[in-house]
Amino acid sequence: MSENTSTDLVYAIACASDSSVCFAARASGLYRSLDGGHSWQPAYNSLALNEPLATIAVVVSPDFAGDRTAIAGVSGGVLYSTDGGETWQAVMLGSPPPVVSTLVVSPNFVVDGIVLAGTMEDGVFRSADRGRHWAAWNFGLLDLNVLCLAISPNFAGDETLFAGVDTGIFRSTNGGRAWREVELPFGYDPVISLKLSPYYAQDGLLFAGTESQGLWRSADRGASWTRLGADVLAGPVNAIVLAPDFGTSAALLVMAGDTLYFSRDGGESWDEKTLTIPGLTTVAAPQGIDAPLLVGLESGAIARVSPPG
Repeated sequence: MSENTSTDLVYAIACASDSSVCFAARASGLYRSLDGGHSWQPAYNSLALNEPLATIAVVVSPDFAGDRTAIAGVSGGVLYSTDGGETWQAVMLGSPPPVVSTLVVSPNFVVDGIVLAGTMEDGVFRSADRGRHWAAWNFGLLDLNVLCLAISPNFAGDETLFAGVDTGIFRSTNGGRAWREVELPFGYDPVISLKLSPYYAQDGLLFAGTESQGLWRSADRGASWTRLGADVLAGPVNAIVLAPDFGTSAALLVMAGDTLYFSRDGGESWDEKTLTIPGLTTVAAPQGIDAPLLVGLESGAIARVSPPG
């Protein structure tokens, strides 16, 4: 364990592509690591806050090494930094203030500056200037309680986004301007995690984790679905992490309840070895799923753990 408090919850962990700089969104605020998650320090010191600022979501620019941009989601709005997390600027998203629950940045962020924020009761907000100005983009989004977002790796070409909500999944094919419900075989269960294949433009592959109906995979951009690991995965599927070389290895891990499960064939089968961590809340794999993982716990601990060998 590298950092711990008694009553603190880790909501999300995001790392730069070289894994050296990482951020952890916690109930007590945002924390930053400059050594790949070995040690952590508060990131909001420059704000001189009088009380903790609970932070639920955090993302970093795909070109973090160049633009040093990080964006954090809080109750009421977002904060953005362009100096690697040293200083932050706050942007309110409207009144009543929405609670930002999830964030995604465009893979082409260097050029388009697009970032989207999902909120707990107010739908999706979109910024096209690196987080400085925002507008609600909810046409067709019939469920405004957004639990997760996923963006196409080929967003510059297909403008495709998926939103997991309390009642299922909505898809946008015009950059978030309009949404349409995705028909699902399991009814109206909350979708709490989404992940698209790095080759989504070619294979149309996406995964969806639900609160009570397990893990699902679509190989045709959401037109049809297959349940995976029904006899193995137990608990809500809160996170899905694909290996960096998923296109060739088909390796992934999922967080279901307090346990991490590993698959080497796209979810068709699952390794006998799992990793159970009591109080597990989130997981990140900055160097791949076979390298040390970063996990967050209900207690506020942020730990580096080795996957089962």
